[in-house]
Amino acid sequence: MTKYRQYLLKMLNDNKRLFEDFKKIHDEYSLNPEALQKEFNEQGEKVLEVIREYENRLCANTERGMYNKFSTQLADKFQNEVRTHFPMIDHIGLKVDSSDKSSQSDFFLRKINLS
Repeated sequence: MTKYRQYLLKMLNDNKRLFEDFKKIHDEYSLNPEALQKEFNEQGEKVLEVIREYENRLCANTERGMYNKFSTQLADKFQNEVRTHFPMIDHIGLKVDSSDKSSQSDFFLRKINLS
């Protein structure tokens, strides 16, 4: 098993309760994003902190050594593996605009007569 997968499993096991709660909200959010955006953002903020912490742990050793150029690739692989478990994780922090705007926009173009 690759190192980034080991770190992902360790992260999920060490923070089992947090990720179980987030999984429930994540699944509900994928069905109804507008209604659950605020709750998803609040819970997702905590989850992102844990993910960043484990990503930093994973990449810390490679950044100091002679393999530092592979650190970004390792971080990308870790993030992609997280996305396989939580596909909507990139939607954390989105703001839903609930204001009702009219269908007419303020922008218009005037026609130019070329004759």
